Amino acid sequence: MDRKKIVIIAGVAGAVLLIAGVLFFFLGRQRDRSAGGSSRANTLALAGDYIAQGEYQRALDLLDRLLIEDAEDAEARALRDQAIAAGRTETSGDASLVAAAEAFKDAVSRLPQGGGGGASAGGFGGQALSEAAREAEAARAAAEAARASAEAERRAAQEALAERRRAEEAELARKSQEVQAQMRAVNDLVSQGRAALERNNYPQAAEAFTEAVSRLPPGEPRFGAQKYAEIGDAYYESYASNPSRPESGELLNESISYSRDAVQRDPGQALPHYTLGRINRDLQQWDNAAVELKEAVRLDPNNYMYSFELGRVYFNARKFADARQTFETTTHLKRDFEPAWYNLGGTLRALGRQDEALNAYRQAVAIKADYAIAWREIGRILYAKNDFASSVNAFTRTLQYTPNDLASLRELGAAQSAAGDYQGAENSFTRALEAAPNDGQTNYNMAVVKIALEKKGDALNYARRAVEASPSNAVYAYTLGLAAEDAGDNNGAIASYTRAASLDKSYLRPRINLGRLYLENDFPDQALAFLNEAYSVDATSFEVNNNLGAAYAKKEDWTRSVEHYEKALSRESSNVTVRVNLARAYVGAGNLNAAKDAYLAVVRIESNNWDAVMELGKTYASLGDGEQAKRYLQDLLRRNPNYERKAEAERILGGL
Repeated sequence: MDRKKIVIIAGVAGAVLLIAGVLFFFLGRQRDRSAGGSSRANTLALAGDYIAQGEYQRALDLLDRLLIEDAEDAEARALRDQAIAAGRTETSGDASLVAAAEAFKDAVSRLPQGGGGGASAGGFGGQALSEAAREAEAARAAAEAARASAEAERRAAQEALAERRRAEEAELARKSQEVQAQMRAVNDLVSQGRAALERNNYPQAAEAFTEAVSRLPPGEPRFGAQKYAEIGDAYYESYASNPSRPESGELLNESISYSRDAVQRDPGQALPHYTLGRINRDLQQWDNAAVELKEAVRLDPNNYMYSFELGRVYFNARKFADARQTFETTTHLKRDFEPAWYNLGGTLRALGRQDEALNAYRQAVAIKADYAIAWREIGRILYAKNDFASSVNAFTRTLQYTPNDLASLRELGAAQSAAGDYQGAENSFTRALEAAPNDGQTNYNMAVVKIALEKKGDALNYARRAVEASPSNAVYAYTLGLAAEDAGDNNGAIASYTRAASLDKSYLRPRINLGRLYLENDFPDQALAFLNEAYSVDATSFEVNNNLGAAYAKKEDWTRSVEHYEKALSRESSNVTVRVNLARAYVGAGNLNAAKDAYLAVVRIESNNWDAVMELGKTYASLGDGEQAKRYLQDLLRRNPNYERKAEAERILGGL
């Protein structure tokens, strides 16, 4: 295989080694860049990727660093505002949405974020993410996670209300008839107020609640505290159903007031602590939320919603070990509560326990088969484990239930590519581009797939679109160079590779290809300029040293040629081509014994490598060992009588 094909295949192989986040984010194996090579553009891209995956705090941490350096950075400020807005939208605090990028911690390190050469799954690469489509996608992801748990939480709230009613009826049965009548009247008024809130009739609700409080039977402090707690809960539920309404502030204040009064009347009530905990959670006051919810759990340890909400607060406070224990408590209390398994999965992922996270997500979909976002997380973890076929199946299930989920569609394409199903990947990326035709990452991924399918014109078109979408992305420029070279446009390839190299000073791949192209066209000095730049970034790279060996051989600088071929061979000791080239460099340097040993090693590996046998015979002749020279040259002519250099071999034999 010639060097050109090796480089192109390496680029395509990057496509199947996703990412790459995720969440990508955003996170394994070595990349072709130095640890300190991150640029502002890559930081913005990574922050945008975190936003797309719901990991808003990590995005804000990155953006704060940029804004400390330059407070007028408009792009950083815009992304910061986007992260803050998205974080507010997602008040449910689902652990897996916040931690989505962690699914690809191992895989994302293989991403070409300015230094690799492959496609990423669903936008976890080094793409620009400030487009309106990305913002909409992040908002959809937040809303999707909220919807996924809302139904189960509503069921839980109804169950809790029914349980309170049963407890109240049991308590009523122990009271006198007069007190029973008073309590039932209060209960009816509280129910009327709750119904009025559901109709958005706030004055009627306030009137009913006020009357209920005024008619509380004397000498029943526990019952009174329960009613205050229920009213506080009703106000909160009304607020939470639409936090953006004009009355939301008043609703929240009433909820706080009634809940605090309930605690003062009876410190043993769990419900008001639960309500206050959720309010603090919505306000992102994590410490206060944890205090209230821990108290609710202490007072009512069998209520699975209390431990569930406490787990989400712990997760948002990045107390992952505490979150894990709390979510596990929830799953023990209510094994068929799928949001608890889903959030436990996200927490285990944040703890780096991918296999356990996978099991938790599988529990979630076993309970709720159409739990789309849980299927998506399963697909991401399986991708990171290199189980590409199973990953494809999981993303397919996601799209079965949410056919318009662009993130899953892109990740399905990357998983198909990784599994070697380039036609399937082509179809998935086509569908994704129908929804977002100008998305740089998807156009880039499609270009890589088209290269793999040898659709040269298509590859060039999609690579151009990717570069147009993100002109400062070095990986996209490099891929455009690959597509141009594959299409036979060497001038275009050189221009794109040069552009990629200028965008990222630590990017090996374009420098290697520039060196190779200049070398193939007999410009060794230009080749050396780029190859030495690459060598300064990674002196151990096989391709860099192999090409440097060839460039110095072209200039007949045999000492340096030997040096770099030896380094290349140390990386790939079974590479016969490099060993042959090293032997030739030894000959050029006058080290015939080393050349002899190198050729012997080649012949032991490939006895039919006729050129190596020929050169070995010549080397023995030069060393004055005519017997060995005759042995190899005669054996060559006997086994390959039509050898193209037959006349040269016979001439040497004639002189021995």
